Amino acid sequence: MKKFFDDIKKDIKFKSAGPGKKLNDDSSPKPPVVQSSAQAKPRVTATDGAQRAGAAALARVEQQHRPRLQTSQDAIRLQVKKELEAEASAMAADQKLVTEGSKVPVKDPACFSVSGVYFTCPLTGATLTKNEREMHIKEAILMRFAEDPVEASIMMIHTFNKDREKVKTAVDIISKYLDNIYKNPTEEKYRKIKVSNKIFQEKVNCVEGSQEFLQAVGFENTTLPVEGQENDEDFLMLMEQDPEQLEQLKGRKERLQSGEPVRAQLDRRPQAFRPSSNATRFELPPDFYNLTAEELKREQQLRSEAVDRNAMLRTKAMREREEQRERRKYNYCLLRVRLPDGNILQGTFLARERLPALYQFVRDSLMDGWQPFELVAPGGQKLKEEDVALNECSLVPAALLSFSWDAAVQADIAAAGGQSPKLLRPELLESIQNLS
Repeated sequence: MKKFFDDIKKDIKFKSAGPGKKLNDDSSPKPPVVQSSAQAKPRVTATDGAQRAGAAALARVEQQHRPRLQTSQDAIRLQVKKELEAEASAMAADQKLVTEGSKVPVKDPACFSVSGVYFTCPLTGATLTKNEREMHIKEAILMRFAEDPVEASIMMIHTFNKDREKVKTAVDIISKYLDNIYKNPTEEKYRKIKVSNKIFQEKVNCVEGSQEFLQAVGFENTTLPVEGQENDEDFLMLMEQDPEQLEQLKGRKERLQSGEPVRAQLDRRPQAFRPSSNATRFELPPDFYNLTAEELKREQQLRSEAVDRNAMLRTKAMREREEQRERRKYNYCLLRVRLPDGNILQGTFLARERLPALYQFVRDSLMDGWQPFELVAPGGQKLKEEDVALNECSLVPAALLSFSWDAAVQADIAAAGGQSPKLLRPELLESIQNLS
């Protein structure tokens, strides 16, 4: 095809040269050229039809390289696509920093509404960051072995193992061991656990803390001969128990069954602020958007689908699913409550906590919290003290609520000559700050 176009161009140039001119003639003098003895091949001249076909082909080629005129919708799609690609690149860069153990560059901590999300260890009372809580709790449990090895081992079983089904299975099997001993105290076979037993290895020994519990209740490692085998086997052996020890063993089994994971408790970090026009401005730290690598990947995928989703009609079910995904993005929320005197109360909550927890927080922060009051969300929605999650009330990741006393109760108090209720507790007022 290229040779065909070159022939056409040469033919046009030849015809436009005029009479008495050669195709390669130049106005400047040239040294004489030695002619080759070989006979030149005759050149094929393109027909008019071929020229028209070639011109049409050239036009098509040029049209392919010419940018297509964009409609307004095309321009919007292109702009959105560029923004999504930029966000995806930024998220990929952030994820790379996380993977390599570096900190993602963030804003100056001083500009955040709170410095982070904090927790309290139920065993030591220490205040912990999100990254510190798991290791601190493990260390605190291990330190408990010196005081109460049974309690510490139960904590290990329920806290150190994430698979709740495996924990339940192990607890059930250990409970069966202890039940058999309690019901048959004189039979030695029930007081022996063969370490190499398949069920013990696959269901009990694999659960962290199980061996520690068995040792804490009195089992000891020993080697015993096995009938029909040349080599001895490893066993966990419990000495014969007297009636008092058997009752104690039963109590320890019940403690094992009723055990719960030790979890750090969210520190609400209550804080009071003076009246401010900045009450609705929130700058949340990265802790509030604690996304895992898989969640970051999913978030990127959802953003990439934004253009197509906005270009189609969505059903109510689709909108509800999208709202649910949006709620799950946040693990925590920062709530502020504007009081009648203009002061602002602030606290941190889990996004999945219920409205009664919010009401209890406000109640605990007031001098006269026993008096009924109501909270109103942005937009005028009254929040009733019902079993509804905060993220289901569109309060995540942050919101400013309005506080008001129950009007009927206040009217009764005023009619009886009572005084207006006091607001924040003195300890909160002592540390009141300006909201920047």
